[in-house]
Amino acid sequence: MRIGIDLGGTKIEIIALGDGGEVLARRRVATPQGDYPATLAAVAGLVAAVEDELGQRGSVGVGMPGALSRRTGLVKNANSTCLIGQPLQGDLENLLGRPVRLANDANCFALSEAADGAAAGADVVFGVIIGTGVGGGIVVGGRVLEGPNAIAGEWGHNPLPLPSGADLPLPACYCGRAGCVETYLSGPGLAADHLRMAGAALSPAEIVAAAAAGEADCAATLARYADRLARALAGVINLLDPDVIVLGGGLSNIDALYDEVPRRWLPHVFSDGVSTRLVRAAHGDSSGVRGAAWLWPA
Repeated sequence: MRIGIDLGGTKIEIIALGDGGEVLARRRVATPQGDYPATLAAVAGLVAAVEDELGQRGSVGVGMPGALSRRTGLVKNANSTCLIGQPLQGDLENLLGRPVRLANDANCFALSEAADGAAAGADVVFGVIIGTGVGGGIVVGGRVLEGPNAIAGEWGHNPLPLPSGADLPLPACYCGRAGCVETYLSGPGLAADHLRMAGAALSPAEIVAAAAAGEADCAATLARYADRLARALAGVINLLDPDVIVLGGGLSNIDALYDEVPRRWLPHVFSDGVSTRLVRAAHGDSSGVRGAAWLWPA
């Protein structure tokens, strides 16, 4: 049995998969905010509950925001900032009494969709999470590409290409830089842009619903969002030239993106045409947790 855990900013989800990938159990709890010991306890509690329910022990893979530093073994680059600088792998292994494999949550997402999801059969896949934060993962030939610095695919902390007009001034990012893709394309980034431009404090879901109902300011906010996403993904296409780009996370449910973004990215791609497909994740918000389970081979 493989156990996967998605350690997200708002929820922690666990899934247990059988040998054929069938779902044996699934649970989720709210992520303790800013509390590292409580986060560890929540993960251990979920594993214990699932193993008690199924009467068997499993391998454990964890998808997390950020990555483990190759230099120190501690968590770096996590938008769940209470994890930064913590020995997460060692702490979980001590609590669970077994080896634990950790990977960036976007890498887990990309692996799941490349294995048997929306990008199944594709050779080069770029997986994008646009939600509480923004992340990216790369799968080549069915294998996650991590890189010597454990940052392959960290697209959210590149600068937004060609900022001008409504993109300025550059928003500050938690990473210490300004103008990162994440500051524009995350859920909080979308809400902040609407507040700044339209003067209304709305959630991303409220903005999307109002735009669908014909509200002009919300429609304009989503148009800016689609244009920024197109510019940012054009840079990925120029560098990686993936067969498929898969969108996941809460903002991937904006239907208009799948027509608007490919229409808008062509002027920024160094080619006379773009064959890369932009698709919605087949496994929805379960992709990350499924990919974490598949960090362990059969």
